[in-house]
Amino acid sequence: MKTHLDVLRAMSQERRGALNMRSNWAGLRHLALYLSYLTVTSLWIGFGAPFWQVALLPQGLFLVFLFTLQHECTHETPFEAVILSTLTGHVCALVLLQPFNAFRYFHLAHHRYTNDPERDPELLGGAKPETWGAMIWHVSGLPYWSAGIGLTLRNAVAPQAASYLPVRVKPRLKREARWMLVGYFMIALSLFWSSLALWLWIIPALISMPFLRLYLLAEHGRCPAVANMLENTRTTYTTRAMRFLAWNMPYHIEHHSAPNVPFHKLPDLHVEMQRDLVSVSDGYATFIRDYAANLRQDN
Repeated sequence: MKTHLDVLRAMSQERRGALNMRSNWAGLRHLALYLSYLTVTSLWIGFGAPFWQVALLPQGLFLVFLFTLQHECTHETPFEAVILSTLTGHVCALVLLQPFNAFRYFHLAHHRYTNDPERDPELLGGAKPETWGAMIWHVSGLPYWSAGIGLTLRNAVAPQAASYLPVRVKPRLKREARWMLVGYFMIALSLFWSSLALWLWIIPALISMPFLRLYLLAEHGRCPAVANMLENTRTTYTTRAMRFLAWNMPYHIEHHSAPNVPFHKLPDLHVEMQRDLVSVSDGYATFIRDYAANLRQDN
């Protein structure tokens, strides 16, 4: 069977070089459009326009799917200028309660050891759900929020050791966490005279997180524990709107095979790799239905 390395080697050096080209314009254009939609839902809620409660879900989706942008920022691929990726990643961190520097080292280790039960930090933190109880707990988002709170508080005092964390970065992790806590303290103070943070951020993020959790489960859930990215990662065929919301990360085999390819080039890489993909799903509804069909009852 072919591996992702075989597929990439079959492409010309010129083609691979073209796919790796980053662009400030492409990144800023996508970000501007993304933020324009978020602005619309924010104004709808903020001004209490008719049926503003309906806007809470899309507001939350645009907030929690900043996870996919922050994820791209860990690879420094959304923009040509690295500083733009770094600043964007830190802003997303505040929204998502996910310290950017800590997540970056975690995520790069995930790429290095994808779906390896003994070394992939995504799996070391807990296996994918295989029972209905575990699935409900996983999808609720509560493990995500509790982990984010715990990590931020721990890092603010004394970042804990991890195999993927160089000792030299611990002071940076501490500073990052402390600045985040300052930001959350200011937001908490604002709640005494305005409920905007509650309705524009906290409640929308809480009700929308289950959608992100299901989306993320499709990336590697039930994929085999092998080194071949064509198998251990899943590409999900979906709508253009979903690909926009997730910064083209549904092309996930493509991303894991060539993480230096920026989000706006992933559709082109997909064309090159499509016939060799192994783990694919025809939509997120299909994936969730198939995954749920094999969940066990809790004992």
